[in-house]
Amino acid sequence: MFSQEDLNQLSGLGIPEKTAEAQVERFKKGFPWMKIVGAATPQRGIKVLSDAEADEAVKYADTAPVAGKCKFVPASGAASRMFKDIFSGLEKLKAGESLPEDAPVCRLAAQIEKFAFYREELFGKPSSTPDYVKDVAEKLLTDKGLAYGSKPKGVLDFHRYPEEVRTAFAEHLVEAQNYMRNADGSVSLTVTISPEHRNLFEEAFAKVRKEYEARYGVRYNVRFTYQDKSTDTIAVDASNKPFRTDEGRLLFRPAGHGALIHNLNQIEEELVSIKNIDNVSQERMLPLTARYKKVLMGKALQLRDEIFDFLREFDAEPNPLSANARALCDRAESFLDRELCIQLPLCTNPMDRFNLIRAKLNRPIRVCGMVRNEGEPGGGPFIISGKDGSSNLQILESVQINKQDPQYGFIMKEVTHFNPVDLVCCLRNYKGEKFNLPEYVDEDAGFISSKSYQGRELKALELPGLWNGAMSDWNTLFVEVPLETFNPVKVVLDLLRPAHQ
Repeated sequence: MFSQEDLNQLSGLGIPEKTAEAQVERFKKGFPWMKIVGAATPQRGIKVLSDAEADEAVKYADTAPVAGKCKFVPASGAASRMFKDIFSGLEKLKAGESLPEDAPVCRLAAQIEKFAFYREELFGKPSSTPDYVKDVAEKLLTDKGLAYGSKPKGVLDFHRYPEEVRTAFAEHLVEAQNYMRNADGSVSLTVTISPEHRNLFEEAFAKVRKEYEARYGVRYNVRFTYQDKSTDTIAVDASNKPFRTDEGRLLFRPAGHGALIHNLNQIEEELVSIKNIDNVSQERMLPLTARYKKVLMGKALQLRDEIFDFLREFDAEPNPLSANARALCDRAESFLDRELCIQLPLCTNPMDRFNLIRAKLNRPIRVCGMVRNEGEPGGGPFIISGKDGSSNLQILESVQINKQDPQYGFIMKEVTHFNPVDLVCCLRNYKGEKFNLPEYVDEDAGFISSKSYQGRELKALELPGLWNGAMSDWNTLFVEVPLETFNPVKVVLDLLRPAHQ
């Protein structure tokens, strides 16, 4: 399948030949659909806490021992999708087309003063003329001004305050000092970026570091990390043959956020909070955001400690075939069903049952915030049937669900919540050892997408998503959080929403 030149290219990327061959085969056979038992709902699968229960979780987060905390922020890639409509409008204006007042680029120009990146000396006074609209778009997107069209979201000015303007990255620093502070006063963040953007992030950090450390009384430990090129996946053409550039070289593409499981695996701290770079808000909303982040942390640590207690009992049991062992298995199996929606297949052999239940307990833990579904995009929470016949909680994207299934319409009507990417994870076992996270990835949970390269159509392979198949074999708990804690900026006009003004 591959020439010697191909093998040299693979070697340079750190991709084994067998891996590339397996990826080509994956294009041919595709991915299996997820076997859905039903939507996770407040009736089963999503915990809706009372104020008293939330208070208890916050207290647990503040008092439970933990071997370090770290905030993990996926921030790779440029903000080009954030400005897709603005780019489109600019091209139409350059071509002499007239645009309606409600076109995104026109709305941007009309309300330019409301954006944190507005500078009168750069953009001038707002106007509705086509020339002014074009000028605003060019100065925002290109090197005629801010060049935001080629910069990462993290370093863009998101919010204006009386005394400062903050980037999305700066807001993550402010958030982290509130709810991710370690006992020694340090605040750790691991931020995944593209290598070409490192200088921009380092400059953004240097600009605020001393001021924020003095203001909040903390010491920041920020680690910038890259998506490893060895996790890129090969592209194929319509015939599922390796796609080649005009120069005859193989084409590889970043394999989506699922590749970041390797970055997450490098974190030494036990408790990790995951939140996307664009999901931030003005600081006035931080008390609510921090409260519910601590709720997730508290629930994760409560779940950790309950599971650890069970595991200590399992390891202390001298006879897995005894009546005491059967009673322990009964209690643990009931716990898995009640708390995590894990229903195990019938197992008549006592030893096999003992080992199966222990294995189900001894896994990484994640607690995922879920918000009420009011039309925002995002994956959904479901109960699925796994490969071993046991059920568990999963976050699924629409491409993982068979829309031809007769039950599809019924299942989707049951969906009440969606995934805002607001997770807290526990990455160590009860002995204090780190889990090796790639061992818990479901390789069958990726998907194939259609892309193009220089006008030529191709197929791209997405690895199992970080909070989807990459965490498939984790112990998962879904907890409802307020919609007000979810304030993503997917397009630039989202910055006009109340949470960002």
